[in-house]
Amino acid sequence: MATRGRPCKSDVTVDNKQKIIDTTIELIKTHGSDFLTVRNVCQVAEVATGTFYHYFKNKDDLLMYFIMDISFDKCELKTPLSDISGRVCELYMNLINRYMELGRDFMRNFYTTGNQALSAYMGVTDGQFAAGTVMERCERELLAAQESSIIKENADAHVLSADICTIVKGCVFEWCLGDGELDIRAVVRRIIGRYLKQDNIS
Repeated sequence: MATRGRPCKSDVTVDNKQKIIDTTIELIKTHGSDFLTVRNVCQVAEVATGTFYHYFKNKDDLLMYFIMDISFDKCELKTPLSDISGRVCELYMNLINRYMELGRDFMRNFYTTGNQALSAYMGVTDGQFAAGTVMERCERELLAAQESSIIKENADAHVLSADICTIVKGCVFEWCLGDGELDIRAVVRRIIGRYLKQDNIS
């Protein structure tokens, strides 16, 4: 039974954090994201609420863990800048691969309009993407390509990055809706490749 209050030192372990994470995945898969509350997670994981708050600020912070454990800021890309569409696809594959690891059942419930954490992560604040996000890194890659005359000087890197994010979200949504036959990696590469090869971009 979960209890309230600050956790004792023995309760703050890597195992307890992993229990919270594993329980979250199972609850979303079996009951949907609406069922996910701090209380439900703690009860099923059998940890104190104080232990939960030692690791996560709230439910949204917990949900962010599943995409924010990827460091897009420090992610090393092997595709050369000259192949900007391939480079952007390689960047986004880190996110796609993470989604695929979690599985379609999880993602069907995670990728919803009610997930405020995801909406905040994928959104724009004061005209800028949040630092460390895949969109912010994508914009930097596009700006570097622009400086190297790989994409046109008058192209808006911020708009391009936002568009690419929308493309990927659409592909993920389609993958979630489908029966597993969609090759999401191939679709993302194909659509982003075509988008970045438009006459007004490259």
